[in-house]
Amino acid sequence: MEIKKDLEIIERILNKGVEQILPSKDALKEKLLSGERLTIYQGFDPTAPSLHIGHTVGMRKLEDFRKLGHKVIFLIGDFTARIGDPSDKKEARDSARKVLTKEQVESNLKRYIDQASHIIDIKNEENPVEIKYNSEWHEKLSLPDIINLASEFTVQQMIKRSMYQERLKEDRPIYLNEFLYPIMQGYDSVVMDVDIEVGGNDQLFNMLAGRDMVLNHLKKEKIVLAGKLLETADGNKMGKSEGNMVRLDDSPEDIYGKIMSFEDNQILTSFEILTNASMDEINQYKKRIENGENPMTLKKELAFKITSEIKSEEDAKKALEAFESNVQRGELPTEISEITLADDDEEYITEELLVELNLSSSKAEAKRLFQQGGVEVDGIKITETREPMTVKDGMIIRVGKRKIVRLRKP
Repeated sequence: MEIKKDLEIIERILNKGVEQILPSKDALKEKLLSGERLTIYQGFDPTAPSLHIGHTVGMRKLEDFRKLGHKVIFLIGDFTARIGDPSDKKEARDSARKVLTKEQVESNLKRYIDQASHIIDIKNEENPVEIKYNSEWHEKLSLPDIINLASEFTVQQMIKRSMYQERLKEDRPIYLNEFLYPIMQGYDSVVMDVDIEVGGNDQLFNMLAGRDMVLNHLKKEKIVLAGKLLETADGNKMGKSEGNMVRLDDSPEDIYGKIMSFEDNQILTSFEILTNASMDEINQYKKRIENGENPMTLKKELAFKITSEIKSEEDAKKALEAFESNVQRGELPTEISEITLADDDEEYITEELLVELNLSSSKAEAKRLFQQGGVEVDGIKITETREPMTVKDGMIIRVGKRKIVRLRKP
């Protein structure tokens, strides 16, 4: 396989959407200019049925490495997903991530490859991406194997993480299985003999654990590339654990509409980490913002670009038309999805009903929508979840400005 030294791609790898590179940016650049074929991977735990746009930050890096001719591995963490990753958050979590069953994980991962193929040319004839599952080696580990791997780390190393410190202060539980997660992720790097690991900056502790293990087991230095995170305006991560994500399997209209709901101060970062825009283009966007251009104009360009890259340009055009007619002009779409309820019992308009109809991802989110006046039934805003308004045949429920369904009774 010929290894390319395309300076434009190399500079994009080093600078676009990058939070930090360890041990250094120069070390990675030297590797990329050496002509050596490197092995690069990123892991994706199937803890939800869909990938989200935050995952595309690393995927774009994988695709750039692939274009240069390097060996790229798309690792599905079907085993580590069952452990539960206590990823760092800016705010303390009240519990660890829920541990999933093997059946839940297998159900979630079914569409991951198809979704990722919109960003990565996985089946490229010259340099295809390798798909691996870490259950292949983790399920073969014996208890003595796990004890030996665990002996490479100390409890002090684990608990100095800020999220554990927060839990200790508040006397909230820290589960032993959480300590196993970075060890198992680190062991992935050893088994696959990788040179570079790509991941979000919230994965830095786990990636550095792998860096230590590669040095211990393989006597070589693994480079870690930590990408910037997509964050809300208040500094919290957007992602599948937080329930505020833009999923890759969302409809084009939903993707476009969700991007349009981003805060103005997220526009520039989103162009950088969520699109294929060049650094020159990003600098132009920056100048337009500094010159006082209407953020709505830039946000429409952002929404169109992201929707085009995840879906298609034709889908993006239709999503733009739907947004302008349904949201900006407040019109109902000509075609409204119809949902037939499972039974004929009269129900109140509740959080549970919104979740059942896929109009909300959780009861907590549904409750917020009610409280913020984001739920309309036949044009009437509903702010109380137990308000005496029963479900009727033909009733139109609108959640936010984009989700609209007509109910049918059996």
